[in-house]
Amino acid sequence: MAVKNGTYRGRSAEERRAERRARLLDAGLEVWSNDPSVTMTKICVHAGLSERYFYEHFANLDDALMAVIDSVAIEIAVAATTALETTGGTADERIRAALMAFAQVLIDDPRKGRVAMIESYAVASTRHRRSQLIQQFVTLVEHESQAILVRPDPPEAETRIAATAFVGGLSQLVTDWLGGELDIEPDALVDTAVVLWRAMMGTVDKQEAEPPASDECCYG
Repeated sequence: MAVKNGTYRGRSAEERRAERRARLLDAGLEVWSNDPSVTMTKICVHAGLSERYFYEHFANLDDALMAVIDSVAIEIAVAATTALETTGGTADERIRAALMAFAQVLIDDPRKGRVAMIESYAVASTRHRRSQLIQQFVTLVEHESQAILVRPDPPEAETRIAATAFVGGLSQLVTDWLGGELDIEPDALVDTAVVLWRAMMGTVDKQEAEPPASDECCYG
């Protein structure tokens, strides 16, 4: 079939390029989660693409691994923030929904946890990127916590430290859970994470802090 104006079989060049990238990312996820000896050739074979398409998207294996890790991090962030924004109730209930959405991403596809939480630390070249992503999640936790909780004018540094402590603790909890060191059900993991969040942020729920509205009027 001829290519006309960059369109082939009804898809534009940009659409085909995006599809190839998605196939390479999924292949990378599969290979890195199951094979201790990852090569570009193995990723390309699994993706069903030639090596030239690998270099169309990535400079090298480290670049590809960071792209895989980034894609998982984005999926987790979107799932958690969506759950937080669409769940009502107390702060603990909303945070629990966000944390369960995070855990569900890893439950639905265990490869994502192995690569994003374990492989990213095991490979020296990606540790810096992992640290950057953790800082992004710290900022997210800091922002979302301030949006649903009241603190008596906390110093900015104090809030940042609390969010950092929570994300660091959560990261280790999830890593141990994925590695089998913590033999607990997902619900128990999330419940523990909520307790950790409450302890680290040390805050008062806005819903609990606001006095109940009264229909009664008092006259002097």
